[in-house]
Amino acid sequence: MRNQLKISGALSALLLALGATAQASEALYQQHCSSCHGFSAEGIPGLAPPLAHSALWQGLGDQAPRYITGVMAGGMSGKLQSQGQLYIGLVMPPQSHLPAAELASVASYLLKLSGVDQDVSVEAVEQARSAPMSHGQLRALRPQNL
Repeated sequence: MRNQLKISGALSALLLALGATAQASEALYQQHCSSCHGFSAEGIPGLAPPLAHSALWQGLGDQAPRYITGVMAGGMSGKLQSQGQLYIGLVMPPQSHLPAAELASVASYLLKLSGVDQDVSVEAVEQARSAPMSHGQLRALRPQNL
């Protein structure tokens, strides 16, 4: 019985920690991203595309972490189409002022928000920073007409 209580207590602590991590990730998103991409990551037409976009992230498949870290590390400019909305001349600056751990946390949060169960590691952010992809290369990863 004691072992069950210990396991139950440990599981509860883990679930609370995971919940706190999710809340921290959401708070980081709100602090750094929501002014352009919207409170719920729904995007702001004419300003910034939606980040809560299941078809995009699922369409990227295994490339989703590479794409999101590439955009965070190198920024994005040019022309994008997302959910029928055209974004022309959009400019997202590289997020070089933010720690890699914060970017990994926000990236993981956004993927999970869109139903993609992939965590983004600090190492993936650091790799994207050390060898940034061009904006054209990043756009080429995106599935068309999403």
